[in-house]
Amino acid sequence: MTCRHLVLLPTYNSGGRLAQTLRDAHAEWGVVWVVVDASTDGSDQEAESLGLEGVRLLRLQQNSGKGAAVLAALRVAHAEGFTHMLVMDADGQHPASMIRLFFEISQNNPSAFVCGVPIFGPDAPRERVLGRFAGNFFATLETLGAGAEDSLFGFRVYPVAAALQVMENTKWARRFDFDTVLSVRLTWAGLPCINVAVPVFYPPRSEGGVSHFRYFRDNLLLIAAHIRLLLEWPFQAFKSLRVHQPML
Repeated sequence: MTCRHLVLLPTYNSGGRLAQTLRDAHAEWGVVWVVVDASTDGSDQEAESLGLEGVRLLRLQQNSGKGAAVLAALRVAHAEGFTHMLVMDADGQHPASMIRLFFEISQNNPSAFVCGVPIFGPDAPRERVLGRFAGNFFATLETLGAGAEDSLFGFRVYPVAAALQVMENTKWARRFDFDTVLSVRLTWAGLPCINVAVPVFYPPRSEGGVSHFRYFRDNLLLIAAHIRLLLEWPFQAFKSLRVHQPML
């Protein structure tokens, strides 16, 4: 199978980090799209002014969340014949140096989705690290251990057609619950998941680091997502589950 890959950066008020992340991603891969989720800080204009060949900006008129931004890009990518999309954060947390490795794995396993498993450094906020345990426990239960080893980490390659079908059939999962819901549902759909260790960096605010994660609001959103998934689990979990593949 001949795969057509692109890199996607969903962004909302990412500041100067967006332009730098775009430069880094473009240096690794020539086709990079940016979905601007109604940013108001001018970061999209700065990114556009770089004038990089192969870079495309898609703009949403209303802030709708990461999942909605990725869904908008999936629709366009599918219509234009792209087969796989690597989604990475626009704020510099994810290493662009891993893009080619992920696309190589994807090319060799075109039916799979490839999920990063974060290697946290000393800069990682303790509450973010500890807060993942509950979500990962339930995601592992919901997929019988056959899915993503980290349910929240957003550095992933998705097969476009499969991801679009899942998202079109899911009327929620448009914000921070997107990564969890999509990975669980792709596993339920029978797609194998390949987990790959990836270092993660949390830029300090003094260096332009920004986070729009709100602990109370977004943790409630994730709890609601897992409740919905668990209610569906008896009907879905035993359909087409593949053998769990070890981390590379």
